[in-house]
Amino acid sequence: MTADNELQIKDAFQRAQKAHNNKAKLVASLKNRYVKLEDKSEFHEEFLRCMKYAMIIYTREPAVENVIDFVVKFTVSFETPVTEEEEVEDDSDDEGSFLNFLLNFLLESHTASSHAVRFRVCQLINKLLGSLSENAQIDDEICERIHEAMLIRVTDKYPNVRIQAALAMARLQDPNDPECPTIKAYMLLLDNDSNAEVRRAVLSCIAPSAQTLAKIYKRTRDVKDKVRKLAYQVMAEKVHIRALTIAQRVSLLQQGLNDSADSVKEVVKLSLLPAWLRLLQDDVLQLLHRLDVENCADTAVSALHALFSTATNPDDLLQQGAQLDERKLIPVDALTCENVLYWRSLCEFVKAKGDEGEEFLEKLLPEPAIFAEYLYSYLKSIPLLTEEQRADMGQLELVMTKEFIGQQLILLVGCLDTTEEGGRKRVLTVLQEMLLLPNTPLSLIGQLVQKLVGILRDDQQRIAVVAEIISDVREPMVPILESENDNEKRKKQVKLAEMKVCIMECKQELEECISHEDFARAAELKESIAQLEERRKCLELEPDHTKEQRVEKSQVSGPECSRILSSVDFMKNDPETLLKCLTMCSELLKQMNINRRICPTITAIIESLILPSVSNANPAVRNMAVVCLGTVALHSKDLANTHLVLLLQITQLDEPKIRISALRALIDQLLLNGLRILQAKPSELLDSDRPVEEEESPVQNILKMLSEFLDSEICELRTETAEGLAKLMYCGRIVSAKLLSRLVLLWYNPVTEEDQRLRHCLGVFLQLYARESRTHQECVEESFLPTMRTLFNAPATSPLSEIDSSNVAELFIELTRPSGLLQPVQGASVHDSLAVRVCNEVLRDPDAPEVRLYCKTLGSLEISNEPGPANQELQQLLTEILQEVKDKYCVRALEKVLNQLKGSSRSKAAAQDAVLTAVDDNASEAVNEDETKPKRARRGQRKTTAAKVPKKSELKGHSDESDEENVPETPPPSVRPSRRAKAAALDKTKQDLTLLMNREASS
Repeated sequence: MTADNELQIKDAFQRAQKAHNNKAKLVASLKNRYVKLEDKSEFHEEFLRCMKYAMIIYTREPAVENVIDFVVKFTVSFETPVTEEEEVEDDSDDEGSFLNFLLNFLLESHTASSHAVRFRVCQLINKLLGSLSENAQIDDEICERIHEAMLIRVTDKYPNVRIQAALAMARLQDPNDPECPTIKAYMLLLDNDSNAEVRRAVLSCIAPSAQTLAKIYKRTRDVKDKVRKLAYQVMAEKVHIRALTIAQRVSLLQQGLNDSADSVKEVVKLSLLPAWLRLLQDDVLQLLHRLDVENCADTAVSALHALFSTATNPDDLLQQGAQLDERKLIPVDALTCENVLYWRSLCEFVKAKGDEGEEFLEKLLPEPAIFAEYLYSYLKSIPLLTEEQRADMGQLELVMTKEFIGQQLILLVGCLDTTEEGGRKRVLTVLQEMLLLPNTPLSLIGQLVQKLVGILRDDQQRIAVVAEIISDVREPMVPILESENDNEKRKKQVKLAEMKVCIMECKQELEECISHEDFARAAELKESIAQLEERRKCLELEPDHTKEQRVEKSQVSGPECSRILSSVDFMKNDPETLLKCLTMCSELLKQMNINRRICPTITAIIESLILPSVSNANPAVRNMAVVCLGTVALHSKDLANTHLVLLLQITQLDEPKIRISALRALIDQLLLNGLRILQAKPSELLDSDRPVEEEESPVQNILKMLSEFLDSEICELRTETAEGLAKLMYCGRIVSAKLLSRLVLLWYNPVTEEDQRLRHCLGVFLQLYARESRTHQECVEESFLPTMRTLFNAPATSPLSEIDSSNVAELFIELTRPSGLLQPVQGASVHDSLAVRVCNEVLRDPDAPEVRLYCKTLGSLEISNEPGPANQELQQLLTEILQEVKDKYCVRALEKVLNQLKGSSRSKAAAQDAVLTAVDDNASEAVNEDETKPKRARRGQRKTTAAKVPKKSELKGHSDESDEENVPETPPPSVRPSRRAKAAALDKTKQDLTLLMNREASS
């Protein structure tokens, strides 16, 4: 090759480094020179020599990237389209073509020891394959070699190499082949690769198929928000909505719209939902149908609100789903689950805008009175099924659909304007009538009561209205034949009612006298109550001629109805009626002010409805009665003290669902009134707001019972107990290191691996609890050694033996770190006292196998090195341990801590890093071998969830982009430079390959 030709190649590479040069001209010029050559071997050698200078640079320098792009463009310029292949004469066969030559060289270099070379090889192969046209052809043998090489490189130690290898295989995958090695490699990376950028790269190029869809879907729950965002984009752009199951569609929307990252929410709102709508011809109702709104109404409402927020024309929203008539109502025969949910969501969305949406809301809803009649007419049409009809799934589904529509219509009541008195009264009347209807489904009772008490603004009025409804439901007026003694019977009932009222008033006054210590008046009232009770009994024992005329509802039918002249009450105690009344009572109690005392009306409901229902044979009735009892007990400490024993018995003896309801009531009571209510007299209950120590036997019994529930085989009961204990400890009602240790072990226990609610609850609790105060950190410190002893002493058959004890120790270190407190305190830190505890534990048995872990823990603690008695004591303990311990690793670790305490010149961070040096050195070989394999966390091992502040050394040493090689360290300037200084500094730091090329040429 001539010198002129050599300069031409070298000059092309030098000029290609500059971004402003026209690479197309450089490619054309070099290609002309290449075509004219008869012997191309020297050209190949010189080309490779120049290209190698770029391949040894790992950092993404602009000059190097420009050279890589130039090489790719030059190589691809020799590609001949397949359609013209027959007409163009090939100057050489395929094996001698420049593309095959370059690919052969790259494939021979992919096993280089330098990760920079491996990275550039994969990058070049990726860019070459990506730049070739769709109908380009490559030799089969080379294609197989590329495939094999890239399958090896996707397991490379360095993330950037794996990224480029994964991208290079994008055109080599076959989604239709279930045994495709590329697809298998992609799925393995998605599941096991620890680097988020690698997972993103795989997501960007993996082809969706029946085999890969589950893996792509799983990445929507990735720990990194960038990966989740890209996964949602892939689902929106490449996956049809019909390819997903209903559960997957609902899960995607539910998690995406509630994601912690705003970027993920935006992708779901602006990409996923519009993409699904386009696939369904912009039919919102069809989209709701695909989501099965009957079973996921909340998710569907969130999705609709997201669509409404992006709409530009409000009138389009009115015409898309809610087809209202001239009355501003959907015709009853046209009501479906989808259009009524759309109507309700649109009304709620517009109402939430306040005055801004008031005008548009008037177009969506009629007057309150008109809507009330519309709702009443629809609820009356819901049939009441018999037991035989319930066995027919068709009829049952029809009724369930009607109930769902009725539920949405009831929720629309909250959007009505009830400020006008006439419309408000009509709505109240209709709601009361609907509660009295016998065919109103039980599932709608709670919502009807919520809307009723929401319109009523006074607690006393709410109690009176709901109590009257409950009375009418339980004691309906049943028609009977007229009696000659009807007037006498009414007089007797009036007298009995007056006596009951007098007795209740006297009892209420008696309680007030006792609370005010007016015992003289209390004695008089007690005698009056006894006399009134005696008179009531005598009146009830008088002969009643009308008693024979009290009939059951089923007895009045047929021809007898024509002779009906009057009516009388009778008590209904069937499960359906009791459930209906208890549900109304429960909703009323939830809406009452917590500071409101129990009135005589509520007392009567407790005695006549709630307490008798607790012992009912029907489990659903018992469960609702327990809920009501627990709720009403929150309004009165005396009432809570009276029935607390009953709740404790129910938590241990009844069915699981009822036990859980009783446990919730018990936890709520302890949160409100404290643990002293378990043993306090009424006069002592006022002093029960402080944390209770554990010396008192009643408290010990309660804690023992709750501790036993943590071992329960009933998953829901165990979870509810753990959540309740977490609340009590966080609020300061319980201070117990033993219980905290139990909760930590429960969080790590492999048995609870599938209980996501339990794990999430405890994970959040431990972080918040430790950060709240120094007292909480001291409790965590006290629970450290009991937890570790439990793990070390666990038998091999116990699930606790599978837990990684070092991971647990790291958790305690992070939870007790002084920098983690929301309000840092002065003085000795918790880590100082924890170090003393650990040292004493080591001295108990210096030869125990767990001593190594304790020494590692000591090195990880932030121990103060300020001189003082505590420092001297800790130094003395460490000196004693050094005399007893013989293990070399332990000795080195303890010496480092001792030097730190003695005021060594090393910083805290350096000393803490040095403790782990021995472990890192011993394990470095294993790490280098295993990092190319997908890692799987040991069962029972969890990442420390407490907020961890990385060390400066870790931040400098970690970089996905550079991987610690060829990275120039440029400290940040202290003064902001001028623009000219910036340009000069930038030119100096740019990588320039010309010097390297000239140096080699001169040598």
